[in-house]
Amino acid sequence: MNPTDFYCDQVLSGRTAVEIILETPKVLAFHHTQPYWPVHVVVIPKQHITSLAALEEGEMAIVQKMLEVAAELCRKITAEHGGCRLSTNCGDHQTTKHLHFYIHSGERIRDVHGRPI
Repeated sequence: MNPTDFYCDQVLSGRTAVEIILETPKVLAFHHTQPYWPVHVVVIPKQHITSLAALEEGEMAIVQKMLEVAAELCRKITAEHGGCRLSTNCGDHQTTKHLHFYIHSGERIRDVHGRPI
């Protein structure tokens, strides 16, 4: 078990329950377990990939599947909330060492330490 990979260790293993929004054979999208925005969705590959900066040969096809799921969810969230943001982190800015995209909308409801604003 890798304590820095919440998504493999907890979500994909089933140890932490999540509210799934969309699932494909290679990608899982769900509501963030501790949202920082009123709408805060996480999109992950079901295969471990550390980050965009650490992509290895053959992993781009999975990232494309992630982008397809993200695009569908961005269209839906934009239609419902007027707009959204898509982001990812790499390196020291990435607390969970598993590639993930955030899709979020609205005004931030938690600070960078996870405390309510």
